[in-house]
Amino acid sequence: MYIHLGGEKIIRASELVAIFDISIEQSSKLSKQFVAGARERKGVEVIGEEESKSIVITKQKVFYSPISSSTLKKRAHHFAAT
Repeated sequence: MYIHLGGEKIIRASELVAIFDISIEQSSKLSKQFVAGARERKGVEVIGEEESKSIVITKQKVFYSPISSSTLKKRAHHFAAT
């Protein structure tokens, strides 16, 4: 199964590790360090030109998505239940 992250970006549900609201980047020092490390490895992708609302962590990359974390979580849970 696949999860649409916004724009033309789709990932396999099996690759998904975590979905966070964008606010975690401001409130957590650990998340800032994690994303900074991913940026150094060229493992960050911003989807579309809209303001990012969520951070999606996969096994290979970190995505900044214009779709809210609650919507993405609903999509992920829908596929997990089927």
